[in-house]
Amino acid sequence: MAEVIKMPKMSDTMTEGVLAKWHKKVGDKIKSGDLLAEVETDKATMDFESYQDGTILFIGAEEGKAVPVDAVIAVIGKEGEDYKTALSENGAAAAQPETKTEAPKIEEKPAAPTAKVDLSSIPATVIRMPLLSDTMTEGTIEKWNFKVGDKVKADDSIADVATDKATMEVVGYEEGTLLYIGVKEGEAAAVNGIIAIIGKEGTDITPLLQDGGTDAPSAETKTEEAENTPVKEASAEIALTADDSRIKASPLARKIAKDKGINLNDLKGSAEGGRIVKKDVEAFTPGSKSAAATATPESAEIPSIKEAQEAIATSATAKEGMAKAQGTITIAPYIGEEKFTEKPVTQMRKVIAKRLAESLFTAPHFFVTVSIDMDAAMIARTKMNEVSPVKISFNDLVVKACAAALKQHPAVNSSWLGDKIRYNEHVNIGIAVAVDEGLLVPVVRFADGKSLSRISAEVKDFAKKAKDKKLQPSDWEGSTFTISNLGMFGVDDFTAIINPPDSCILAVAGIQQVPVVKNGAVVPGNVMKVTLSADHRVVDGATAAAFLNTVKSLLEEPVRLLI
Repeated sequence: MAEVIKMPKMSDTMTEGVLAKWHKKVGDKIKSGDLLAEVETDKATMDFESYQDGTILFIGAEEGKAVPVDAVIAVIGKEGEDYKTALSENGAAAAQPETKTEAPKIEEKPAAPTAKVDLSSIPATVIRMPLLSDTMTEGTIEKWNFKVGDKVKADDSIADVATDKATMEVVGYEEGTLLYIGVKEGEAAAVNGIIAIIGKEGTDITPLLQDGGTDAPSAETKTEEAENTPVKEASAEIALTADDSRIKASPLARKIAKDKGINLNDLKGSAEGGRIVKKDVEAFTPGSKSAAATATPESAEIPSIKEAQEAIATSATAKEGMAKAQGTITIAPYIGEEKFTEKPVTQMRKVIAKRLAESLFTAPHFFVTVSIDMDAAMIARTKMNEVSPVKISFNDLVVKACAAALKQHPAVNSSWLGDKIRYNEHVNIGIAVAVDEGLLVPVVRFADGKSLSRISAEVKDFAKKAKDKKLQPSDWEGSTFTISNLGMFGVDDFTAIINPPDSCILAVAGIQQVPVVKNGAVVPGNVMKVTLSADHRVVDGATAAAFLNTVKSLLEEPVRLLI
């Protein structure tokens, strides 16, 4: 019976292959292991061997043409055999004329469109996914608080929605019966997409779903293609062998032989012209050179990983004794199992990826770093915490210093708006806070006018709200400058990506004990590095340096922060 040959998947990223060259033509007789063609993949040009004996009855791809993976490229069978049946069974036969003419007829059958229904007369209201933040494009339904058929009131929270910032409640603002739920728990819906319908019990809601520019969500059928992952055998022995580069062998056979430490001179090829192919190498055993010509790998069972490990371990023990006697080097075999876990991208992570990618590849970043002597700041902080109602951190000192410096350098406290630059007269500092799903940036408003204890209290409150997912849009909107502090993680220094629409972000590293020079002598000191990332469309290098020098002087003489 004729067998169809399909384009194989020769690499993990391959979606199609180009038939670089056919080594056989229609009518040629071939054997298993013969080289059929050379296929150019996205990685390299590779040999494609036949795994059947017979005659080439059909070639379905021309040289130089790209063919999708799993598409039919040839048919092999007995000479004179009808191969069209095999092609049609694999969906590769040319479309029949009858099929082409029948398709449009089927599409013409629907009846004429009915008259448009007056939606205002339907006693029901569509609930759509609301825009819960300025960066939100879709929301994920974490939990439905009602089910279809339940009575709801106008102020009832019908669902909890996870946005890119936090989990928030969606209120229906309608009283009636929940007639329809369009999005399952855990699924996402685009902003303004239909998520529910509330109205009078028994109402026909079909016109509402068909109208409004938003179709009802439909279930998607996901098809996963199973891929057979070949078991990689560990090389059990490395030995010096004679040159076998002149032996006729397929690239795959040569690679397997090299991995197994087999000299091709010891093998006898079973393919055309004595060419050594994959099955010859796999069937070869030391001391049995003729086994390659008679072995039938198709009849062998594929061992499990455990069986393979036991077999290799046994073989290795035997070879170890031989190696000691012969003085060859033996490497212990090891078989591992590749594993991974995939998780869907959260809404927060999607927005972080989108916004920061846009920032990095749109705004021309440049970076300026200074080292700050924190000895005086450490002494001042200790004294402040003796009287402060809340514990003041080094981050609070940095926030206050930046707020004071921004008033002196308004160019840093600005935003690029395309055709104009906005110079903010107020100082709102965003503080990057790490949460499990990513990063949030709550804003300390008018930080230049607040005391250190007030700044400390607000930052601690924001951090707690962020971790509890209680932040509201008003908490994270409106920053004019951002601070990202990784000092608590012992980081020496780093650079941060600008948080739009700000023009700058300050990356704060940890305080390091290092030798410093004071009054001509090397003494121990406490130094903190800070790096300013600036948008060169708005801020110039001299401006960034002047700003950092102001921050440095304020932290090195912290009493100035209290004036």
